[in-house]
Amino acid sequence: MTFTPTKTLADQVRADFPILNQEVNGKPLIYLDNAATSQKPLLVLNRLRDYYEQYNANVHRGAHTLSAKATDAYEATRDKVAKFVNAASRQEIVYTRNASEAINLIAYSWGMSNLQPGDEIILSVMEHHSNIVPWQLVAQKTGAVLKFVELTSEETFDLEQFKTLLSEKTKLVSTVHVSNTLGCINPVQEICALAHEYGAKVLIDACQSVPHMPVDVQQIDCDWLVASGHKMCAPTGIGFLYGKFKLLESMPPFFGGGEMIAEVFLDHSTYAELPHKFEAGTPAIGEAIALGAAIDYLSSIGMDKIHAYEAELTAYLFEQLQQIPEIRIYGPKPDANGEGRAALAAFTSGEVHANDLSTLLDQEGVAIRSGHHCTQPLHRFLGLPGTARASLSFYNTREEIDVFIKALKDTLEFFGGLFG
Repeated sequence: MTFTPTKTLADQVRADFPILNQEVNGKPLIYLDNAATSQKPLLVLNRLRDYYEQYNANVHRGAHTLSAKATDAYEATRDKVAKFVNAASRQEIVYTRNASEAINLIAYSWGMSNLQPGDEIILSVMEHHSNIVPWQLVAQKTGAVLKFVELTSEETFDLEQFKTLLSEKTKLVSTVHVSNTLGCINPVQEICALAHEYGAKVLIDACQSVPHMPVDVQQIDCDWLVASGHKMCAPTGIGFLYGKFKLLESMPPFFGGGEMIAEVFLDHSTYAELPHKFEAGTPAIGEAIALGAAIDYLSSIGMDKIHAYEAELTAYLFEQLQQIPEIRIYGPKPDANGEGRAALAAFTSGEVHANDLSTLLDQEGVAIRSGHHCTQPLHRFLGLPGTARASLSFYNTREEIDVFIKALKDTLEFFGGLFG
């Protein structure tokens, strides 16, 4: 891939995303729902198709040529993931269906084995349901206690309150790296350092950070990190768990079945070495191979370049939204360069319900998200039934933001006439 300095990043990659070249309701598609799922470039689509057309076979189990080729491609992605997040070893990368499954794996494998009555788990009020519900279930079964970090006046992670929650009882801290609603970038490196002073483990939900910025698990020093492929230009049905080697080694299997065993007897079984101990059954082979293609694609652009361009878009989006009096955006404001938060804006618009807003914008070809974004506790904390959310990616343009803003103003004017 060759990049031309005089063109924006979006100009140079748009042709790689055929889905963007279509009309919705008679209008050119403006896709601003990237925090829910990203679009997929041709490299990823072709790699997935190549697997099914050319070497579809089960991995690890066959001595024939197709199986060997599938296994090589499948395991090559593991190396790519490890390099992408700077894991110390490929054995620290476990394939999962998604980040939700990865969190459940930790909750049931480590949590059920290590948590005792009275032990404390610290989460935050901004967590995705996937990082709340598994810990609720584990707490109910083990007697562990959940505690929650609240928000600062800028609607960010309250680090000072977090410090007051930490104690010798703290066994786990599990928090999002970037909030999918507030857009705040949490100080995960400092969170890890503080938690480790008390001997607590730390899990980072990196679904909204890994696709948009460089992420280094060794620098963060987290114990686990999870991400979903579908938010980083890969297919659905594939995600990954990073875990420190010794910690993963100490954890019992979560699923039982083929692939995760060394030997099976009628009365007992022995388990495979990492990472296969946690990968029971036939995996999402094509999807994993396509995840490798997505990492190749993102790496060819450069995560620093992606982050810088999305920051420019963020600055422009906020500049335009802040000119609309009815709009209230949640989370911290970006600086003049768009830094300091993610490339998304969750907002309310006066008396107009987010679902109504999203429906009318869709008639103009603009796709945004509405609702609670799987963060119901956060919306209750903020006293909101829901928000509308526009979320950007590196293939979006300023011109698309202009179309969105015009459609948003027209929609609000329409509702203003009704309410007026």
